[in-house]
Amino acid sequence: MTVLIIARKEIHQAVRNRWVLASTLLLATLALSLTFLGSAPTGTVGVRALDAVIVSLSSLTIFLIPLIGLLISHDAIVGDMERGTMFLLLSYPVARWQVLLGKFLGHLGVLAFATCLGYGIAAAALLVAGSPIDSDSLAAFAAMIGSSVLLGAAFVSIGYLVSTLVRDRGTAAGICIGLWLLLVLIYDMSLLGLLAVDQGRTLSAASLDALLLLNPTDVYRLFNLTGFANVSTFAGMAGLAQSTSLTSRILLFALICWTSIPLALASIAFSRREL
Repeated sequence: MTVLIIARKEIHQAVRNRWVLASTLLLATLALSLTFLGSAPTGTVGVRALDAVIVSLSSLTIFLIPLIGLLISHDAIVGDMERGTMFLLLSYPVARWQVLLGKFLGHLGVLAFATCLGYGIAAAALLVAGSPIDSDSLAAFAAMIGSSVLLGAAFVSIGYLVSTLVRDRGTAAGICIGLWLLLVLIYDMSLLGLLAVDQGRTLSAASLDALLLLNPTDVYRLFNLTGFANVSTFAGMAGLAQSTSLTSRILLFALICWTSIPLALASIAFSRREL
């Protein structure tokens, strides 16, 4: 009950600060743009419109959802400490892990609402436009939304870990932006460079799979672009889908680990931190 009260407080604060409105409008606007621009040529190549939207939105999600998750979570702990509200909150009979979990659920609720509504509008727009949507495409789209929420949860928990370890909000913001650049941009470019230099001589398929699991954005990309045959064919990932040993269950479990492990470490760090 205490956890839910704290989560509700965080949601109300996000609504007051217009985080919910801004995130939803941003995701909905970009999703609608990609829907009508990205699905325009599908009729000439025999691809279902929703499959093209899934590929486009998956690429958008990799850049945008991690950034939103880090922005709403980087000062969740250290910011309240600087403002003095954490001292007041902990003066009540509430455990620190309850505070952390409640705040996490509140921020995740905000991100999940914005993602589901923003991306759901894109599918609704296709229905209104009369585009045919079959059950396979709908299942892939639902999996894309669910995994997008999981990706957001992973970066919210990473933001919480940073927020419990640093001493001021400026440092937390700088570290989180650096992590976003590392995990979203630099890591993949470095991996591509490594593959180009190695040319298959020493880096095995198992080693490549392990390297991909070390980045939540790569896990998300593989899950959505190789998990469904209709989407992987359009995305040009059919060959990788057949060669990789990373199944959809393994990838989902990896995303859950990317959420739970940083959050557990944040809870430990917060419990040992002096106020």
